[in-house]
Amino acid sequence: MFGAFMYDPSWLILLPAMAFAIYAQWKVKSTYKRYLNVEVLRSVTAEGAARRILSAEYVEGVSFEQTPRPLGDHYDPRKKILRLSAPNSNSVAAIGVAAHEAGHAMQHAKNYAPLALRSAIVPIASFGSQLALPLFFLGIFAKVPLLMTVGIVLFSGAVFFTLVTLPVEYDASRRAVRALEQSGIVTTEELGAVKQVLSAAALTYVAAAAMAALHLVMLLLSANRRR
Repeated sequence: MFGAFMYDPSWLILLPAMAFAIYAQWKVKSTYKRYLNVEVLRSVTAEGAARRILSAEYVEGVSFEQTPRPLGDHYDPRKKILRLSAPNSNSVAAIGVAAHEAGHAMQHAKNYAPLALRSAIVPIASFGSQLALPLFFLGIFAKVPLLMTVGIVLFSGAVFFTLVTLPVEYDASRRAVRALEQSGIVTTEELGAVKQVLSAAALTYVAAAAMAALHLVMLLLSANRRR
């Protein structure tokens, strides 16, 4: 049964998304590495830039921590903590990423609806993504269509999460670019480099959404072939 499933032609639909995901990962890593060695002309660190941005936007109560994971920068809206992988770096890449995470903090302070929605469905999406495929495969092996349906429904929640993430990430980058431009933290040329870093990072979210959506289509096609 497992061998038959592996040779199911429905899997072929994932190949374009897989190729795009590989390209997106390469693009973000290569772009980040390129600008990690380019220092901004003004004397400011990534954490300093984020603090200045939040101060200018009157966003208060955000604390900062360092994360040891490269490119593990993120903003935790539950604890109002902004974690940076290179807080003391004054590179274009580090400042651009820090500004992006500050953009998430601004979204949180302004009650940006898509961010609130994403935060609310995180537990559901996480739970669903962990159980969806095991239940779907179990439904195939046990020949129980109901389990396949439950797996598909749960996976749909994970797909919805990736789609909601897209406007959240693009809006955070938009806020970051605007804040950097208005604050004068970077020059016009450096701002162009920041845009390249953030555009490359955005590709990973687009790739994740495409992969999830096509994976859902694959599950639907595979389930339909077995009914």
